[in-house]
Amino acid sequence: MTEEKFLADRFEANRAHLRAVAYRMLGSQNEADDAVQEAWLRLTRSDAGAVENLGGWLTTVVARICLDMLRSRKSRREEPLEVDGSAPIAIPDTSADLEREAIMADSIGIALLVVLQTLAPAERVAFVLHDMFDLPFDEIAPIVGRTPEASRQLASRARRRVQGADAKAETDRSRQREIVDAFLAASRSGDFQALLTMLAPDVVFRADPTAARMGSQAEIRGAQAVAATFNGRAQGAQTALVDGGVGVQVVVGGQLRVALRLTIADGRITAIDAIADPDHLARLGVTSLD
Repeated sequence: MTEEKFLADRFEANRAHLRAVAYRMLGSQNEADDAVQEAWLRLTRSDAGAVENLGGWLTTVVARICLDMLRSRKSRREEPLEVDGSAPIAIPDTSADLEREAIMADSIGIALLVVLQTLAPAERVAFVLHDMFDLPFDEIAPIVGRTPEASRQLASRARRRVQGADAKAETDRSRQREIVDAFLAASRSGDFQALLTMLAPDVVFRADPTAARMGSQAEIRGAQAVAATFNGRAQGAQTALVDGGVGVQVVVGGQLRVALRLTIADGRITAIDAIADPDHLARLGVTSLD
């Protein structure tokens, strides 16, 4: 057996664990896979023979990669809408097998996944590594750049936020999902009146430049106009967790193409943001709920 094959086999033995660590930190299967792949590249560039505990070494590397990715998310800003269009957004009539994503989300719990997304990057890393994977604070400290005691405080603060928000988030997301499921059902069946009842009178639909180039108007205002846009559509749309809230995803050929971020208040949809820019979609961490 060659040295490269031996190293690859050892890495594959740790892949499932590394993916689980990365997914809990990032909330996105695609980003988790990217983090794991980056860990493999770093392993191939390192002196692997000098690593006594490969599993621990790889966990540390993946955690640092995830921390950098989380911090990078915080520093980016959304681009302003600049493209006009005239046709309503075309939601393709297609679906994809996202079983792995759903299994990963279910293994954590949607409410917990949502709450994790609200934590500061260092809090999230400390909490995930300690509370979910039993990593001692002496090992977490150098990853987050804090002392062991400060790392303990990060995890403790995150734990309090998770415990306090978990029940409320579960209730809120369940209600949001009911509204989104009903909205998609009305859209698919062409029930215009049902759509109107779920939209606030002053609802606003906005599309990013990529979505506009796909055939969407950059902005549509008012319940009548927005309902007309979605009436009879959404055949291939799926309920999903989008940017911490319940929204909609459209998958074509196994690839996420459009995400609809919905703002819901008082039981009605007040805003719909169509996001199709690939970089922006990756940062959202869209997770199927179907």
